[in-house]
Amino acid sequence: MQPYELTLGAAAEAVRTGRLSPVELVDSVLERIGRTEPHLQAYVTVTAEHARRAARAAEDDIAAGRHRGPLHGVPMGLKDLIDVAGIATSASSRVRAGHRAEASSTVAARLEAAGAVLLGKTHTHEFAYGLTTPQTSNAWHTGRVAGGSSGGSAVAVAAGAATFALGTDTGGSIRVPAALNGVVGLKPTYGLVPRHGVTSLSWSLDHVGPITRTVEDAALVLAALAGHDPRDPASLTAPATRYRPAAGTDLTGLRVGVPRNYYFDHVDPEVEAAVRDAIDQLEALGARLVEVEIPMTRYIQATQWGLMVPEATAYHERTLRTVPELYRADVRVLLEAGELMPAGDYLRAQRSRTLMRREWAALLREVDLVAAPTVPATAVEAGQETITWADGTAEAVSDAYVRLSSPANITGVPSLSLPVGHDTSGLPIGMQLLGRPLGEHVLLRVGHAYEQTRPARRLAHVA
Repeated sequence: MQPYELTLGAAAEAVRTGRLSPVELVDSVLERIGRTEPHLQAYVTVTAEHARRAARAAEDDIAAGRHRGPLHGVPMGLKDLIDVAGIATSASSRVRAGHRAEASSTVAARLEAAGAVLLGKTHTHEFAYGLTTPQTSNAWHTGRVAGGSSGGSAVAVAAGAATFALGTDTGGSIRVPAALNGVVGLKPTYGLVPRHGVTSLSWSLDHVGPITRTVEDAALVLAALAGHDPRDPASLTAPATRYRPAAGTDLTGLRVGVPRNYYFDHVDPEVEAAVRDAIDQLEALGARLVEVEIPMTRYIQATQWGLMVPEATAYHERTLRTVPELYRADVRVLLEAGELMPAGDYLRAQRSRTLMRREWAALLREVDLVAAPTVPATAVEAGQETITWADGTAEAVSDAYVRLSSPANITGVPSLSLPVGHDTSGLPIGMQLLGRPLGEHVLLRVGHAYEQTRPARRLAHVA
């Protein structure tokens, strides 16, 4: 096994014990980037010399007994919305050409303090306003979409071009590409991970979280990210929590909600079969399955778009009026649509969210978590605009991909996406677990238990 193939947990242990040096690990991943980038285009920019300097420093620190923990010397990618001092944050947009961050974001600074090594910035759908990341190809099939908006981060992790990465999630933008590329994606509770220094799409829906190869890896990264930051007005003051799941697969006593509505409507049969098989596996591990009714389903998409569209337009107000020609056509249309939305619609969306949070809180008193598909279909072909379901109805790809993930953004509850198989075309399928606010440790425990029953995942060998 080459170093780039190691999970974060395995790489961390090899580095800690001296069986692998950070320099060897980083060089292996950089070489992998060189081989995969012509096919995948996961990165906006690769900071190779920066990474090599940081790897040498980590090697010296560890040799001197100054080991900072499991991320020390481990290479990562950051979505190109996340500021790192002195490095460009382009948001994959011509609007940001030439921009360099003067200071690091909170999450980048925390990862640097933990000793993680930055490889570079990964592509996003322009300003995170989309679900496909058109610059980037799917790690399993280069003719398919990567998912978005954190497509570059998910593809890099799936291909071995990063040991872990960070993404952002406003309507599913961590979990959608994670599901489509066969990796793990965690959207934490709203406010658990600070967003200071991260370019916003919609401030009341935005989250930052990890994309990794295993559930345990996601827990290791979350432990470094979580914690209050007064510079983020939404940042929570939450008690310290152990996120790393303990060994073992016993889920006796756990109540898993299985939706009888919404989450299995207009879902590809292969996706539904794989997710239901995974839910049955949770039952085999001791969990009790409980049918649940998802509340207020007719208002979910209207509430998501009613919040996101005007907030995004407000953020881009100046540049939309001064340099509109620099935006991609699909993003510009959405931003211009936001200028036409009445204030009353935005206020109604706010009221709907308040009611939805209340209803979901009641639902999550009945069960410990909800298990459902992450996205209703696997990765579509690049350029495909609609999905046609078995009953003949057509749905825009963006609407389909956001439909099952957006409830967690509206309500702020944590959601973990993990791979549960592949379809007959070899494309990955994802299941998401949704839990109570600040219940990440429960989701991680359940995801880890499921993972232990499955064969070790392989990388997407695209090159």
